[in-house]
Amino acid sequence: MTKKAKSQWDFGELFPTEQTRRVLSVSELTAQIKRLLEKQVGQVWVTGEVTNLRVQSSGHIYFTLKDANAQLGCVLFRGEAVAHRELLADGQKVLLQGDVTVYEARGQYQLIVRAVELQGVGALQVAFEKLKQKLAAEGLFAPERKRSLSKYPQRIGLVTSPTGAAIRDVLHVVQRRNPALEIVLAPCRVQGEGAAEELAAAIRLLNEFNSSLVTCHSSLDLILVTRGGGSLEDLWAFNEEVVARAICESAIPVVSAVGHEIDFTIGDFVADVRAATPSAAAEIITEGVFASRPFVADAPAVMRQRVQVRWERETENSVELARRLKRAHPRQRLYEWLQRLDDLQTGLLRCATQNARGQRVVWANLAQRLGRVRLIQLVAQRRELLERNQRRLCEQAGHCLRAWQNRFATVNARLRLLGPEQVLARGYSITMDATTGRVLRAAGEVKAGQRLKTRLTVGEVLSRAEK
Repeated sequence: MTKKAKSQWDFGELFPTEQTRRVLSVSELTAQIKRLLEKQVGQVWVTGEVTNLRVQSSGHIYFTLKDANAQLGCVLFRGEAVAHRELLADGQKVLLQGDVTVYEARGQYQLIVRAVELQGVGALQVAFEKLKQKLAAEGLFAPERKRSLSKYPQRIGLVTSPTGAAIRDVLHVVQRRNPALEIVLAPCRVQGEGAAEELAAAIRLLNEFNSSLVTCHSSLDLILVTRGGGSLEDLWAFNEEVVARAICESAIPVVSAVGHEIDFTIGDFVADVRAATPSAAAEIITEGVFASRPFVADAPAVMRQRVQVRWERETENSVELARRLKRAHPRQRLYEWLQRLDDLQTGLLRCATQNARGQRVVWANLAQRLGRVRLIQLVAQRRELLERNQRRLCEQAGHCLRAWQNRFATVNARLRLLGPEQVLARGYSITMDATTGRVLRAAGEVKAGQRLKTRLTVGEVLSRAEK
């Protein structure tokens, strides 16, 4: 606003100053909003459906919580000790506790998650996993405690609803495959509040009933716990711990057939045998009898065939025994021994005759050879041979002696030619050190005044060297 003029020369402020105002930066405004949200809203509980779940390599989890009309960004940091973090998944309905704040880098408000609770089916699944881990740790699922079923059951206990589809399926299969099978029904509810306690009570009731029948030699072979398909909430009674404990404590083998093939309950894991459906359970129970029907139908023909074969074999054995008895009669054995004695006597005489004949031939040959030999002529031949060998030996000894004499003369002549006497005879002399007798071969070996001895062809000369 301009200043009011007081005189004609006072023109007031020609350029009024701007009105005072506060200008905030984006960061400042975002920080104020963040402080306001954290102060006014703070920690809240919020429910919704998880979507756009993203797990970073750092371990932090980012996702969006939405309902029909809005959505909220959420972050679950790695360092937060939050249960069920691994069960978060797209489409999961959850209840979250967290602090509302603003992520200043994007100017976006979000929820920092501090606690997670699953709702609906997710909560049931968590309870299922917890109980499964607990019972597995106690050994209720161990394979070594599983018992085998009787191959030909005569009486079974049935735990199910008397009005459900499961009992109709079981009865239909049993009537078709083994009509003689007795079924003792323990009716109970299979879903809803209190159904688990009724199921456990029915299993215990059948065990008590079986204990009373033991003395009558007509007990239950197994217990079938079954019901038809349904949602997880419908089948939840079979996931209760009380039912699992009752199945584990049962003295009778238990077959569990709950829902369809894709449905698994805690009772399935504890039971001795698990069947995919009630009909499949009935087929497993009656498998032994049903598989034996062709065998039973063919049994009369097989028995007749085996009796005929046995009769023929026994007849042949009887005939063979009669033959053996006839051969083993004492008179027959005596005849055989007498015949063998005759054979031995004949053989002995034949051997003696042949041996005597052979000896006579040998003696005849020796007599002929001895007759052909003249001893005087043999001695003369041996003497002539001896004299001839003696002459040859003397001639050979003289020849060798002359050869050695010639060789000795040759070696002696060569030795004489190479001796020092022959060298001295040709005009040479040998000069030696008179003291040591060492032969001198060079003038450099002689010193002035050294006494020398010279050997000639005849005699020796003593001298002294001058230089």
